[in-house]
Amino acid sequence: MLLRLFGAKLGAACHFYPKSKIWAPWNLVCEDRVTLGDDAELYNPSQFYLGSHCIVSQGAYICGASHDYNDPGFKLVSYSMTIGAYAWICAKAIVHPRVNVGVGAILGLGSVATRDLEPFGIYAGLPAEKVKERLPSAVPEEYRDLDR
Repeated sequence: MLLRLFGAKLGAACHFYPKSKIWAPWNLVCEDRVTLGDDAELYNPSQFYLGSHCIVSQGAYICGASHDYNDPGFKLVSYSMTIGAYAWICAKAIVHPRVNVGVGAILGLGSVATRDLEPFGIYAGLPAEKVKERLPSAVPEEYRDLDR
């Protein structure tokens, strides 16, 4: 309820644990059943879109901004980002600015995503590399062909 008061657009049955952090609720759009674990943080100066049933686990950090290091004023530069339906950002994982996560993709424990994650890819490491492919059958059919 508090997130909605500050402008978040949330689908049904979203669950945000008490110690999760959202920097700008007015820039958050979630489909149904999105979960954000304790100590997970969304730094979202621009819009973040979280697809249905996606999970951001404990201590994960999704960063949506950086600074223009070539600008004398060190201007903030922010990016819209998408975490696809049925994607899972595991505990302590980090998603860099401008990185989008495809439908059904998984970013493993403590991994760091520095580039877009393909749908149904399983990624691990620093920087995260694709290590496996998730079965499309792990995601309901209506979400398998989405570009987000």
